[in-house]
Amino acid sequence: MHKQIPVGTPSGSDATADHVLDGLDLSGSNAVVTGGHGGIGIEVTRALAKAGARVTVAARDAEKGAARLEHLRGVEVEPLDLIDPASIDAFVRRWRVSGQPLHILVNNAGASGEPARDTRGYDTQFATNHLGHFQLTLGLHDALCAAGGARVVNVTSGAHRASDIQWDDLHLAGDHAPIVGYAQSKTANVLFAVELDRRWKDQKIRSYAVHPGVVVGTGMSGRVSNTVLQEMGLVDERGNPIIDPQSGKKTTQQAASTIVFAAGSPLLSGIGGVYLKDNDISPVDDRSFDPASEEIIAEVAPHAINPVSASKLWEISEALLRS
Repeated sequence: MHKQIPVGTPSGSDATADHVLDGLDLSGSNAVVTGGHGGIGIEVTRALAKAGARVTVAARDAEKGAARLEHLRGVEVEPLDLIDPASIDAFVRRWRVSGQPLHILVNNAGASGEPARDTRGYDTQFATNHLGHFQLTLGLHDALCAAGGARVVNVTSGAHRASDIQWDDLHLAGDHAPIVGYAQSKTANVLFAVELDRRWKDQKIRSYAVHPGVVVGTGMSGRVSNTVLQEMGLVDERGNPIIDPQSGKKTTQQAASTIVFAAGSPLLSGIGGVYLKDNDISPVDDRSFDPASEEIIAEVAPHAINPVSASKLWEISEALLRS
């Protein structure tokens, strides 16, 4: 079974992205951050650029993204719609034409909400959160190789604990709890990191799956009412976010820290295919998901790092892109 062994880190649950990257020089590095113009993503973009990286933000609405990021130096915005294979191919073509190596790829953008289908009939959460990033990453393979040492970071969630991949009903045509679509897409993010590392580590491309923490006020939580958020212990009676990093409730700056830890920390040199939280490798937790629990349990579940499942999902994903 896959091993998840913490390395020990000076950056705890309350660390910010700037703290994690303090003293690290990313000058000469190229980074791509999907959805890097809002929520946690904008903090990832800002921190990487501050550390010297040249950052390309991939945004579905490039004009809106550019407006939000115009104050940052070393950052540009390119259009990318993860639910549109043609848009992904166009982004890849532009990158190839540029001839740039790619040192850091942060697959950050995500979708959540009610079950829906894309034009292919695929579940939109699976298609956006996993399959679009899978297509993008494979398309950028040569640029990642050209870096001579690259990292791919998949932003997942502790919500992966709520569901394994629905192997017999991948696009959720049957009767499923509302959380299943999001949860299986987040499990897919982890399995993708496990298999990518196995396949590409000899080419000096390492991969990581990151649980950033629970952040109120991002696009992902914006669809949830204050009443529900209060019942979950995430906001107070005035609707203000409750910040308690040790229990997993974070600011966007704190949530971005583990993402940039995966992207740049030397503590992960020679390590890949692992799930991270709180700026370290997470231990495995095999407790069953309990939707009634108020405790935020975000350690990695065994089903998300199963190497057989990881290989199976890669092959299924390739087939879905061909169909």
